[in-house]
This record gives sequence, structure tokens and C-alpha cells, in this order.
Amino acid sequence: MKLIKTEHFGIARKIVSNMTSESWEAIPHAGFTYEADVSGFLDVIKEINQGKTGVDKISVNTAMLRVIVEGIKACPIMNSHIHFNRKLVRGRLETFENIDISMPVTFENGEMMTLNMHDMGSKTMTEINAAIHDTMRRAKNTNMDEVMYEVSLDNTLTALKHGKIGQTVCRLIGSKTGKHKVKNLSGRAKKEYYAIPETERLTKHDIEQGTITVSNLGSLWRDWHGDCALLEIIPPQIVAMAISAAQKTPMVDENDNIYIGRKMTLTLIFDHRAVDMGLLIPFVKKIDEVFKSPEIIKEWI
Repeated sequence: MKLIKTEHFGIARKIVSNMTSESWEAIPHAGFTYEADVSGFLDVIKEINQGKTGVDKISVNTAMLRVIVEGIKACPIMNSHIHFNRKLVRGRLETFENIDISMPVTFENGEMMTLNMHDMGSKTMTEINAAIHDTMRRAKNTNMDEVMYEVSLDNTLTALKHGKIGQTVCRLIGSKTGKHKVKNLSGRAKKEYYAIPETERLTKHDIEQGTITVSNLGSLWRDWHGDCALLEIIPPQIVAMAISAAQKTPMVDENDNIYIGRKMTLTLIFDHRAVDMGLLIPFVKKIDEVFKSPEIIKEWI
């Protein structure tokens, strides 16, 4: 066969590959999908946005994040990290008060990064919207490789503190030698970059581990017809969710009448070591309430 290109992984792809490999090696994934008629929900968002322009408009992504936050509040165990020792068969769950959502985004230059949207549980939709726009604004002044290197170095040092010497040595060899060497800033370029105020660029605080992951796959391609079948949980998180694009589809109402509605599918994947599906029902019930009575989101502005 004819080889047309060889490309060694950069730091972004290294981080993704390492985290997803750890996920599938260690975590017993289970999951389900939830389908909602979001016709009324989308109409309310449109109503809220009347007269608004640009960054002031509430996006569907923002509104969905706020719905998901309400679901998590009703089912706080979802907002947990797991620590499990298989050899000793010992484990524990740590449930957090703050809802820090790890949210994968694609930037204008095509690069992808998972951002940590901190403390979403205390924010209104307007504040969530502002936080997302501010993060994207700061991303334009950010050297993605440099900020990922900061996080990678921090993770390596943490592993070393926990006695993972072999892992640390292997990571150093993999990132500092040969064709696979990670190139980070140095000299004048580094000095000029770090002279940029942290209020104007992303830092490791913006991409550190969150408490739960939510991916809006529907925002990547709005005309996508289909649903997310599977995604990985990023350890030590225990839940990952994906939002699909809204699609027109035949539906049946409570009186068995067929109508054309707009369906949105939420895929929820969970760590079966930590929870069973029955424990997640409060989340489903809560978001069901919202989609059946979407006028409530006007109270979240």
C-alpha cells in the first residue's frame, strides 16, 4: 500500500489519546439515550431572543447547559468523581457542590480543546452565555500547545507525588525525545506570551478537569440526522453526555395524534462501577419537566 503522509501526534492529540485510552481500559461504560420534543423549548428560546443581537442572544447550547444543570441538581451523584482500587476492591465517590462542566469546543482555526466551564450551577443563562463568549474571546490570544503543556506538566507532577514514578519517566521520554518531542515556547517568545494578562488568555484553570462532561455534537453540524451512539467518560468523572442536533420527525401526542415535532436526543454514558441507571432517573424526570413546560426557562435568564 502507498503511504501518503506520516504525522506525529502533537500535544493536543497526545492528551486526548492518553485520556481516552485510560477511559476504555479502566471504565465499564453503560448508557442510554433520552429523546425530547424540543419544539416548544426552541420556540421559547426564539421568543427570549427577540430584539437581541450578537453575543446577547441566548444560544441553544447555553439553554441546554442550563437544563442539564437543573437535572444534575436533582441528581447530584452525577457530579462525582470515582476512586477505585481494583486489586484491593476498594472504592469511593466524591460528590461536588460546584458543577464544573468540561465542554469540548472547536475554535475558528479548527483546533479542539475541552474547556472547564466553572460553577455552572450558580449561573443564569445570561451569565453562562457571557462566560462562554468570554472564554472564546480569550482563546484567540492563547497558544493552545502552551496551555496544554501547562496542564500536562501539572498532571505529570501530580502523578509523581502519588508515587507513579514509572509513568512519569515514560511521559518525560515520550514528550522530550526524538520526533515525538513536544515543542513549547522558550526565550523571548515565552516571555512575550506570558506577559499577556491571564484575563486575556486561557490558562490551565480553563482546561483542568471538570466534574462532568457535556459535548454539544449538534453544534458541529446542525443538519446532522442521527444520534450519538457512544462516547468516553474522562476519569475520574463518572458521567459524560452528548447533545445531538434538533431534527424534524413524526411524533405522537398523548391523544395518539401524529404531528411533526423537533426531536433532540441526549446520550448519557455512565461508569457502571459508580452508579446504576436507576440512580439517574431523577435527572431524566427533571429535564422531562422542563421540556414539557419550557416557559420555565424564562425564569433562568
